[in-house]
Formats: sequence, structure tokens, C-alpha cells
Amino acid sequence: MADRTWQTRALTADTFEDFADVINPNRRSTHCWCLSHRLQAKVIDELGDGSREQAMRRLAAAEVPPGVVTYRDDEPVGWCHVSPRSSIPRLERSRLIRPVDDVAVWSIVCVVVRGGRRKQGVTGHLIEGAVQHAASYDAPAVEAYPVDPGEGRIDTTMAFVGTRAMFEHAGFEVVGTTDAVASKLPRLVMRRTL
Repeated sequence: MADRTWQTRALTADTFEDFADVINPNRRSTHCWCLSHRLQAKVIDELGDGSREQAMRRLAAAEVPPGVVTYRDDEPVGWCHVSPRSSIPRLERSRLIRPVDDVAVWSIVCVVVRGGRRKQGVTGHLIEGAVQHAASYDAPAVEAYPVDPGEGRIDTTMAFVGTRAMFEHAGFEVVGTTDAVASKLPRLVMRRTL
């Protein structure tokens, strides 16, 4: 197999269709569009059909993009929502995933690998691209909140299940746990200092 070319780009107006191809290839209007951490459920419901996409397009046009798209051989294969924690309202208000200290971290709150592209090394490139994106904005550190099932098994639709090793491989270290649970297991707080 020939060497793959990997690239990660910020989500902007120019890369929006690639982002949509990863997270919502059928362009369902009721899809999350990675807004659940940005907007309250009531606000999302009030947006109505088609407006969720428009809300995410506005975020993509912001001065600080809300995440990155990873490409393999010019094909969009992954999405990572990474932003300053302070710009993610649901996380900022969370009583379950509280800050471990006063560092102005950037947070990874969503990682999506395009269907048919899983188990091909995408997540590692996506995490590293997200870290580099945050570093380009002088972030002091990047955090993620994966679920670590240990020896157990849990619903694989849960975000970040089993990704602890991938974050460790990318230089993240466990700096705490949260009160948030998934299938009765706590989420970890993992951080990479930049």
C-alpha cells in the first residue's frame, strides 16, 4: 500500500462541505451538527429544520474556528470539535466536568471518524491536528474527556469510548476524573500541555 498523505485543516467556510460529509453525509436537518455543547437543547429545537446547519456555518466563519477536519489523500475522513473551554457554554456551565485548575485550556468535545474509514489510523491524525490547531492560537493546553471502560465493554455509541490509549499516544496524561458518567463509568480528564 502506498504511503498516505494526511492533512488537517480548520473548519472554515471553505472546508464546511467536507465537515458535513464527515458528520452528516445525508444532510439531515435534525442532525446534531456538533452544536450540542455550544447551544442549549431548547435553542437547538427552536432553530428548526435547516437552521442547525446555518448555526454551524456561522461558527465556521468565526475568527476562531470551532474545530478541524482531517483528510487522507484529500478525502475528508475525520472531524474534531476543539475550542477554548471558555467558548463552549455547556462545558463551561457543567457541574460534572469541572475545571481541574485555572489553566485556560482548549477542550476536545467531539471526535468523529467518517463511516467506512474507522480503524485506519484516522483518530491519531485527528487528535494531533486538533492539538496543532489549538497551539496555533497559543493555547496553553488541550484537554479531552474520554470514557475508559477498562476491561469492560460499554455502548460504542458513547463519545470517546476506548480512546484513552489514543490520547496517551498523542502525549495526553490523566489529570483527573469527572463526575460525568457513561454506562456507569466516569470520564477521565486528560491533558496535553503545549
